[in-house]
Parts: sequence; C-alpha cells; structure tokens
Amino acid sequence: MSDAARRIYAAIAAIPPGRVASYGAIAARAGLPGRARLVGKLLGETPDGLKLPWYRVLRASGQIALPRDSDGFREQCQRLRAEGVEVKGGRVPLSRFGLDGDLDRALWGMPGD
Repeated sequence: MSDAARRIYAAIAAIPPGRVASYGAIAARAGLPGRARLVGKLLGETPDGLKLPWYRVLRASGQIALPRDSDGFREQCQRLRAEGVEVKGGRVPLSRFGLDGDLDRALWGMPGD
C-alpha cells in the first residue's frame, strides 16, 4: 500500500460518528490537496479486511455520490441517519455535520445561534 493510500485511509478512519467529510477535505487532511478523485478511487479499492466509515465521505456539495437507486445509496443514508446525521434528498448539510462545521460556527457564528 502506498504512503498516499495509508494517509487517505487514516483520514477516513478518523471521521467521528455523526460527522461527514467531502472527498476533497479528506485529501487535504491526508496532505494531498486537490486529490479528491484519488480518495474516491481508493475507497473503491479498499483492501479486504480494512474497515472504514466509507459512508461518511460525500461530495463537496454534501451530496451522496452513489446512484440514488442503488443499494449502496440506501445503505449510506441508513448508516448516516443511524448516527444522527440529517439526510434529505441524498444530501447532508455540511454546515451542521461536516468536520469543519463546528470550527466555522466557533469562529464566525451561525445565524440564529
């Protein structure tokens, strides 16, 4: 396994329950900014036996990347909801559930807070 793959898998493994991250955010946290597609590629090639919270990784828009009518889409929605993550129309509000949502709120405040 390459060093880049190890760092990406470690960044995915570090996403806590109830939080999500975009492919790009994972790449940046792994020290590979701009390599969001590599994150997606590696998720599709996860070695057998490596348990990752793959369902916590989303598009930059907060949208689930899997096709809406797929079993994977339904499983991802179910797993996220089981952790208390809001999923509506296949999208998660990153401002509330993204890894950096709390930092933004702490620094800038959110309307209504």
